Amino acid sequence: MTSTGISTEASAETVEGYRPPQPDRAGLLARLSDVWTDFEARLAEVPILRALDAGDVTVADYQRLLHNLRQQVVDGSLWIARAASNFDMDHFDLRSAAISHALEEHRDHLLLERDYVAVGGSLEALRAGRKNLGSQALSGYMFHEASQPNPVGCLGAMFIIEGLGAQKAGVWARRFQEVLGLADNQVHFMAYHQDADAEHTGTLDAILTSDRIDDAAADAIVTCARVVARLYVMQLTELDEI
Repeated sequence: MTSTGISTEASAETVEGYRPPQPDRAGLLARLSDVWTDFEARLAEVPILRALDAGDVTVADYQRLLHNLRQQVVDGSLWIARAASNFDMDHFDLRSAAISHALEEHRDHLLLERDYVAVGGSLEALRAGRKNLGSQALSGYMFHEASQPNPVGCLGAMFIIEGLGAQKAGVWARRFQEVLGLADNQVHFMAYHQDADAEHTGTLDAILTSDRIDDAAADAIVTCARVVARLYVMQLTELDEI
């Protein structure tokens, strides 16, 4: 994810004999940047994304992807709301942020459903769908994490999922349009998340760099990010496997 603000290049000297401090490679955003780099490499090997990149996808493939994403998207706002309910008053700021985020996310599945119907899919079949193996693992893990007292590790999941929307969703939407000739109202879910999640990642970065995050919290965030990255790839790989 390129919006973390981390740079490994040395800054130019601004005063003779003085060089601004360089990012600490053990810092939280640097550690998350490494998780993101690994995540991108794994995404590049996902069969449907490789086919999309090669221009070798069909409308049925796009429907299939939406169908598999929808079941997990429905759960997104639910585990965020659960996480909010488990922050105590000493973490009131994180509770407020989670409540606000859940409110913004809880209609996302409706955007996806409209896109699915717009490309010829059946709304009844979509809503009757079941989570694939990866979606089951991802949702199960997130509800477990969100149920812990003060589940600050969930910020790691948001880093991955919101980063995916900000960095990848718009690219995928445009590529599906190029290959399949789709209209804007058929890729609205992905296109919307490019802008919405870019805003969310900015808010998230502010939290991650605040004094609210101590060493233990940072470790929990990185661990959750690593697990969610692996499970998200599994979700995209195990399409229709239930």
